[in-house]
Amino acid sequence: MSRKAWKGLALTMALVGPALSGTAFAQEETQADEEIAYDTVVVTAQRREQSLQDVPVAVSAFSAEQLRNNNVETIQDLALRTPGLTVGAADPIQNNFSLRGMGTANGISQNAGGDGSVVIFVDGVYAGRGGSMDLDVLDLERVEVLRGPQGTLFGKNAIGGLIQFVSRKPSDERSFHIEGTAGNYDKYNLVVRGNVPLSDNVFLSGGISHKQRDGYEFNKTTGNDVNDQDMTTARAAIRYLPSDSLDIILRADISTQDQSGNPRDNICNEEFNGGVHCVGVDPDPRTVSAYTDGQIFRQISSYSGEVNWQVGSGTLTSLTAVRDVKYKFRTPFFSNPVNPPNQIESTDFGREDATQMSQELRYAFEALNDRLQGQIGLYYLDEDIDRVQGQIQDFPAPSLTGTAIYPQSVTANSFAVFGQFDYDLTETLTATVGARMTWEEKEGRFAGFKVSGPGLPPPLGSLDGYDVNASEEWEAFTPRFALNWQAAENIMVYASAARGYKSGGFQGLSGTDAGASTPYDPEFAWGYELGAKTEWFQRRLTLNAALFKTDYEDLQISQLVPLCCVVVSNAAEAEIKGLEVEFVGRVSENFRIDGSYSYLDTEFAEYQVPGSDYTGNELPRSPANKYNIGAQYEMPVGAWHALARVDYSWTDDAYFEASNVASQLWPAHDNLDARLTLTLPDERWQVSVWGKNLTDELVPTYVTYFGPYQQTLVPYAPPRTYGVTLSLSM
Repeated sequence: MSRKAWKGLALTMALVGPALSGTAFAQEETQADEEIAYDTVVVTAQRREQSLQDVPVAVSAFSAEQLRNNNVETIQDLALRTPGLTVGAADPIQNNFSLRGMGTANGISQNAGGDGSVVIFVDGVYAGRGGSMDLDVLDLERVEVLRGPQGTLFGKNAIGGLIQFVSRKPSDERSFHIEGTAGNYDKYNLVVRGNVPLSDNVFLSGGISHKQRDGYEFNKTTGNDVNDQDMTTARAAIRYLPSDSLDIILRADISTQDQSGNPRDNICNEEFNGGVHCVGVDPDPRTVSAYTDGQIFRQISSYSGEVNWQVGSGTLTSLTAVRDVKYKFRTPFFSNPVNPPNQIESTDFGREDATQMSQELRYAFEALNDRLQGQIGLYYLDEDIDRVQGQIQDFPAPSLTGTAIYPQSVTANSFAVFGQFDYDLTETLTATVGARMTWEEKEGRFAGFKVSGPGLPPPLGSLDGYDVNASEEWEAFTPRFALNWQAAENIMVYASAARGYKSGGFQGLSGTDAGASTPYDPEFAWGYELGAKTEWFQRRLTLNAALFKTDYEDLQISQLVPLCCVVVSNAAEAEIKGLEVEFVGRVSENFRIDGSYSYLDTEFAEYQVPGSDYTGNELPRSPANKYNIGAQYEMPVGAWHALARVDYSWTDDAYFEASNVASQLWPAHDNLDARLTLTLPDERWQVSVWGKNLTDELVPTYVTYFGPYQQTLVPYAPPRTYGVTLSLSM
C-alpha cells in the first residue's frame, strides 16, 4: 500500500477511535455495558434474506432511511458513499460504472453490441440498456452494492459487481407518502407513494414522481440553459396471496425524460496557432457557445411478474420480465459557434430502441437438518437493439467535413444454468461451492455511410461505406468457492475465489467493414478475497474489511483515436489489488458516525496497441484512494425532533483513458453534503433543509482530449445545490 493509502486508512481510524473509546465509553459503566438498540441490516446478496454481518460477500447496504438522511437521489450520490465504486458520465443519463477498477467505457457499453462490467438489477430484473429510473418512485426498501465477480446466483453475469435496487412489496399495511421539494436552479420535485389492501389477500402499491429544474450551464449562442432536467416516473405493483404457500407480484413502471443536451466545456489552448481555434470559447466552465442546445430523451417501460411457491422443503421462484428503452441524443462536443476555418465542431447524434425479455427459474432449499442450503436455477435473456448513431463534422479541412451515420441492429441471446450450495462443515465453519455455465450468441447488421459532404467525415474509411452481417457465439464456466468461519459471536471471517465473465461484442462505430464485422473477445477475471464482518464494544462499532486481488484477462478497452474513431480491443492482462474498510460507530443512542475507505492498485500487466504501449499504466477510473465519512445527530427540540447529518467524501486522482495522459486526468476531488430534518410532534410531517456539493467543487464526469487542436472537452457533475423538502407520511 502506498503512503497515501496508509494515510487514508489512518484518518478513518483516527476519526472512529476517539469517538468510540473517548466519548462513548467514558459514560457510566451501567450504560457502557448495554447494547445500543439498532435495526439489523437485512440483505439479499445471496438471493435469500440474511443479516449483512452473516453474508460472506463484500457488500454495501443502504436502507431507505439511510438513503433519505444521506441525500442520495442518484447513483452518483451512491458512489460517493461506496468503497471502490466510481461513476463517470458522457451525459447525465449515460453512466459508466467502475467497481474495484473493473469498468466499461462509454465506447463499449453504449454501442449496440456491448455489455457493462457493473450490472444494475431492479427487483431482480437486469436493467441492461438505458440505466435505472428515478429512485424516489421505487419506494425502496434498500440498495445493495456487491463488489467483485457475481455470476453464480444472479441472472446476468457481472464481472465487476452489481447494484441491486430492492423495493417494498405491497402489503396489508395502509400507507401514504407525499413530498415536495424546491431548490435553486428553479428545482421543483413532487413524489407521491401509497400502499392499500384491496382485500385480505390482495394488496396494491404505486407512486408517481415529477422532477424538473433549470440547466446547470448556459449556452450563449442560443440564450438557453442546458443540462436541465424534466423527468416523470410512475410505478405500480399488485400482490396476490392465494394461499400460505403462494406469493404472486406483478410490477409495472414507466419513466420519461425529455430535456436539453449537455454541451461540453471547451478548455482551449490560446497559445496553439495563436488561439485561432479558441475564438468564441468562454473561459467560464459553466458557459458554452454551442450552435445547438442538443437533446436528451429517454423512455423506460418495464413489466415483470414474480411468483414464489413453497414446494417441499424449498421455494420455487419464477421471474419473468419485459423491458423497453427508447433513447435519443444530440451532443455538440467543441461548443463553438461554427465558423470555419477558425472553429471546429463535432456533433454526436442518434437514437436507440432496445427491448429485452428475461426469464429466471430458481429453486432455493434447505436439507440435512438445515446444514445444507442451496439454490439452483435457469436463466434466459433475449435482447433486440436497434441503434442509429451519427456524426456531423465541421472542420477546417474540407476533406474531413460532412455527416455520416452508422446503423446497428443486434440480437443477443444468453442462456445459463447456475447453482450455489452452502454446507455447514461444523457449527462455525461453512463451505460454499457455486458454478454457472453460460451460452451466449450475438448477431447483427452493421453499416456506415456518408450522408453529406463535401469531404469524408471520420471515422468512415471510404466513400462506398459498408454494410455487413456478423455473428459470434461464446460460452463460459464461472465457478465460486468460499469458506466462512464464525470465529466468535460477532466475528465472521471468510475467504473466496470466484471467476467472472463478460460477454464479447461488436464495435458499433467502425470505419471499415472489417472493423465492424470483427468481434472483440469476452473478458474473464479471477477474483480472490479475504474478508471479515465484525462488531465490537457491545455492537457499538461495526467494522467490516476486505482484502482482494483480481487477475484480469482480455480486458475490453475503448480508446479514442483523434480524427478516426473509438477503437475497441482486448488488453492482454491486468492486475488489481486492494483493500476496503467500512464502519458504523454508534457513539450513543443519538450520535452515529459511519464511513468507508478503499485502496486500489491497478496495472496493465500487458497492453499494446499499434504505436502505443500502455503496459504498466493504471486502469481507467480507478482512484488509488477513496474515502467518505458521515456524522449524524438526533435530538429533541421542544416537542419536535431534529436530525442533523453531514457527509464528506474524497476521491484520489484517476484517468479516464488507458493512455494515462495528463490531458485526460480525473483530478482528485471532494464533496460535502448536509441535511437538517425537523419532525413535527405528530411524527407525520417533516421539513428538511439540505445542501449538496456545498464547496461548489468543479468535477469532470468525462474527458475527451482532441490532440490535433489541443482542446479538452469536459461535462461536469452538478454544482452547489440546496433546497427545502416538505413531506407527509401516514
